[in-house]
Amino acid sequence: MAKVSPVSIKYMIHANFSAEGALEKPDVIGAIFGQTEGLLGNDLEMRELQKEGKIGRIEVQLERNDRRTTGNIQIPTALDQSETTLIAAAMETIERIGPSDSQIEVERIEDVRGSKRDYIIERAKKLMMGIEGSTDSRQISNEIKESQKMAEIQEYGDEKLPCGDISGKEIVVVEGRADVLNLLKSGVKNVIAMNGTKLPSAIKELGKEKDITLFVDGDRGGKLIIQNVTDNADINHIVIAPDGKEVEELTGKEVLMNLRKKISVEEYFRKNRSLSNSSSFNGNKPKEKNIEIDNKKLKEISESNKGSGKAILLDESLKEMQTVPFKNLAGFLSKNAEKPFVIIIDGIATKNIIQNSQDLGVKIIVANNFATTDTNIKLLSF
Repeated sequence: MAKVSPVSIKYMIHANFSAEGALEKPDVIGAIFGQTEGLLGNDLEMRELQKEGKIGRIEVQLERNDRRTTGNIQIPTALDQSETTLIAAAMETIERIGPSDSQIEVERIEDVRGSKRDYIIERAKKLMMGIEGSTDSRQISNEIKESQKMAEIQEYGDEKLPCGDISGKEIVVVEGRADVLNLLKSGVKNVIAMNGTKLPSAIKELGKEKDITLFVDGDRGGKLIIQNVTDNADINHIVIAPDGKEVEELTGKEVLMNLRKKISVEEYFRKNRSLSNSSSFNGNKPKEKNIEIDNKKLKEISESNKGSGKAILLDESLKEMQTVPFKNLAGFLSKNAEKPFVIIIDGIATKNIIQNSQDLGVKIIVANNFATTDTNIKLLSF
């Protein structure tokens, strides 16, 4: 797979790309290294990460059709969840591959450890059966119990979301399959995963009929997920893992203790507004205004813009002012004198786009993902 040891691989980034022109694999790999250089700082420099064995060999499959090249990219990482999603988001900022205009879109981020654990458990059970002589009955009993817990994982809906028993009124929503397994192991059965950071439609539908507790990692990525999910689904309570810890890493005692400390969505945002008010006296991020918007209309416009490679600028009435090619948006905003109220982007909102939008006085940005959340602009992802 790569020079990084397969044992240490945690996640696999799957991305698709398209470009006008005939390309070779080295063109794609060179663009990934070259155009992400300096975006995320020295700690997340992809060349260095590969030298350190934290990123494996980049695999590229491509297909040419006339003058157009399409294909897919796979990048194995041994980074944690938040760092892996930052690498994935940075890839979507690539605008050229070789001499050609191009677009890269991350399809999904796969947690590869789930399949490894399944294999380990099945193999261990077979090996145990082959041991000659007596075996501690308690050990066998514990193995059977653990095996049963693993067997309890199911799939829900067309998106095949990993879950336990979610037939009851209350459910817990987590990020990935590994989180579901850990909660099942801890005795929490009513759990379902989003399978990544993007909110599946099945979770939105469940929010209409069930009480949902959102349980996220104790990092910046977790806070971004809270913002995204609560903007787009009915959520009742929030639980955040301790600082620097992922939900999948918690002990059974920690899982139950944190769930008992759940707070309402209103209380979570009230606390964060208080922190924002306090920080504003030190020159930090200003308090975000409570903006009343028509989310349904914004979603319709965003859906119709997908695949266009453009940004749509709207006024306060959500009427279109003009459209701009996405790759030219940052420069356009730095020179534009007319202030849009909303910007809808087919792609990732880079730091330059967010900063230039803030300088111009934009109130809302709708995008597939965001390179930073350090802004007073309201950020939405449908």
